[in-house]
Amino acid sequence: MAGIYIHIPFCRKRCHYCDFFKSTDLSQKARLLDGLKKELQSRAPELASEEINTIYFGGGTPSVLLIDELKDLLNTISEHYRLAENTEITLEANPDDLTQAILSALKQIGFNRLSMGVQSFSESDLKLMNRRHGVMQAIQSVKWAKRAGFSNISIDLIYGLPNQTIDEWERNVRIAVELDVQHISAYNLTYHEGTVFYEQLKKGILKELPDELSVQQFEMLIKILKEAGFEHYEISNFSKPGLYSQHNSSYWKSKKYLGIGPSAHSYDLASRRWNVSSIAKYLDGLENNLAYSETENLTEQDRYNDFIITGLRTMWGISMDDIQTGFSPEYFSHFQKLEAKYAHSGHIINTSGTVRLSPEGLFISDKIMADFMVVESC
Repeated sequence: MAGIYIHIPFCRKRCHYCDFFKSTDLSQKARLLDGLKKELQSRAPELASEEINTIYFGGGTPSVLLIDELKDLLNTISEHYRLAENTEITLEANPDDLTQAILSALKQIGFNRLSMGVQSFSESDLKLMNRRHGVMQAIQSVKWAKRAGFSNISIDLIYGLPNQTIDEWERNVRIAVELDVQHISAYNLTYHEGTVFYEQLKKGILKELPDELSVQQFEMLIKILKEAGFEHYEISNFSKPGLYSQHNSSYWKSKKYLGIGPSAHSYDLASRRWNVSSIAKYLDGLENNLAYSETENLTEQDRYNDFIITGLRTMWGISMDDIQTGFSPEYFSHFQKLEAKYAHSGHIINTSGTVRLSPEGLFISDKIMADFMVVESC
């Protein structure tokens, strides 16, 4: 099984925290859509032997596309790839792009999962982040999606915002729970270089929330969502039982995926490939048979490190048998030493040879994963 990711790099407005590749110039939209279809057709042989069980439209803001444009891309995929019977088909969407009619049309053309970029249920936070929608638009879009027949809805939230209090964050989480969505992704704010927030932080306009407050917000998130019946299946992701993001889970479970569009990444177990982060260069490459991507063949060290950072972050953890059979003895020895260290400190749990982060380990997950990784070849 494999997945397809399609990157739609267009946004109507730049959010102040976002460092993903995007453009607010939609003048090249028609040309880009032709390019996406061409890349989908030309790369189909790469997954000829695979059944496609997930399709994910990310961005950018894929919901800026018209229904007919999305339908055209889905038709191209179905014409050139072998789809599983119950393929998960996700659209990332901004609440202000959605109406009852649009949501009904999305369901009709084949989308069965929505990922809504809500980010906050506070008007002041949304204004600070330069989001396009308001709180009531976000709430209404979820209700409309349910009415349209969507039973797998995810919303994104951000915590650790400047001056965000624990009470404000609790209100955000409880509203999300009351909306009865099936999936919640919650991310701690990161100040990425090149974003407005990063520049404002450097100039002293914004002040970073103290780490201890971000940790408190994370603890509250886990507690409330657990009480509401969510499973904490990945560091930043929570779902009702069985309703994990199949697409993102394929990344964490080392499944093949094809990345289509400018800046999109692909993985085939032996190599990584990434397309150029430029609409102009991407289209020029496709239209003139020029290179528009780079490929890196993975060493054993690369594969081991990928296995660590993708597996250890999930509730499924890492099987020590997989380390022993999949890598040289030196890597297994390295893993054993770190497993003993963090099991002793209580930061990981070993259940019948499967190693997972403990609740305490979640709060220092970056450090733990960095320690398990191999910097120099074993």
